[in-house]
Amino acid sequence: MAKYGEGDKRWIVEERPDGANVHNWHWAETDCLEWSRNLFSKHLSNLTVLDGEGNLYVKTKKVEKVEGEAYVNVRKGKIIPGYEISLTLSWEGEAKDSEGISLLKSEGLVEIPYISDENAGEDPEFKVSVKDEGPIGKRLKDAVFAKGKRLILDKVRVFEETMAKGGPAKDELEVKKVAPKAQSGSNSNSNSAAAASGKAAAAEAVANSAAKPKEEGKKKKKEGFKTITMTEKFSCRAKDLYEILMDENRWKGFTQSNARISKEVGGEFSIFDGSVTGVNVELQEAKLIVQKWRFGSWPDGIQSTVRLTLEEPEPGVTIVKLTHVDVPEEDRYGNSTVVENTERGWRDLIFHKIRAVFGFGI
Repeated sequence: MAKYGEGDKRWIVEERPDGANVHNWHWAETDCLEWSRNLFSKHLSNLTVLDGEGNLYVKTKKVEKVEGEAYVNVRKGKIIPGYEISLTLSWEGEAKDSEGISLLKSEGLVEIPYISDENAGEDPEFKVSVKDEGPIGKRLKDAVFAKGKRLILDKVRVFEETMAKGGPAKDELEVKKVAPKAQSGSNSNSNSAAAASGKAAAAEAVANSAAKPKEEGKKKKKEGFKTITMTEKFSCRAKDLYEILMDENRWKGFTQSNARISKEVGGEFSIFDGSVTGVNVELQEAKLIVQKWRFGSWPDGIQSTVRLTLEEPEPGVTIVKLTHVDVPEEDRYGNSTVVENTERGWRDLIFHKIRAVFGFGI
């Protein structure tokens, strides 16, 4: 045992002399803001939006601003991107008459005020402004919105997908994966490599044969998915809370977003401006809601199951128990914050909002 105040060296993790973060066990964070500026400048500068259609000529000029934060965390090879940025892009346009004579030259800005990892895969807010607000200037502005929005947002999608793969940290990760193999190869001859390979294969076969009976005896767990459970208390009758959860007008009120909700078993619903869609599986008024839920950013074909049980232990007090199963750990872009964001959405955007808007707080 070590003396008081000295610590036991067997339990102290010391800095390695070579500074290596072995197996990326510790968090390794890479600041990606400047890299993001360069990527957007590369993809969004001098893009042709219109080249004579309707006698209009429009192209982007350059990225004026990229502000906010962008980073990639890596731990044990797991990539966790995070970003909340705003983007400002300048554009220029010209309108001509049927004979090719210039009617107006003007310029303006495209602003995307919020690009976030939480909303990856969804279209962010897209604003267009023009210096000349006259009729022809308005034509140019409308053309940028109509023809340029999809073009520009496709480039934003490239940014999201690249960040999900590691952004500027991707090359570093690949180097770390390759380096140990190259080093071990240079320090051993073919005979020792063959022997090591044989031992490894034998050890793996023994391990597999030993583990197989145990694995067969266990119930197979669905990999890549998680379950969210929450219990919330509300100061209201169970029937009132059930009605709020199943009424599209009330959903629009407390979420401040579009909603369409069927009250029938087998009926479909769409909430949060279509970001979440699904089907009612089982409904018991004031007692139970079971639904299939799917987020638009999830990989194709994946659906989760939501089960909400409502209990009223005493008049005016309702306990809601949520079980949300088969929530994927990653979205279609490789972001691994799906479970965290979904849990936060239930808590902050649904349960807390219901308390605040309808006065059901405890």
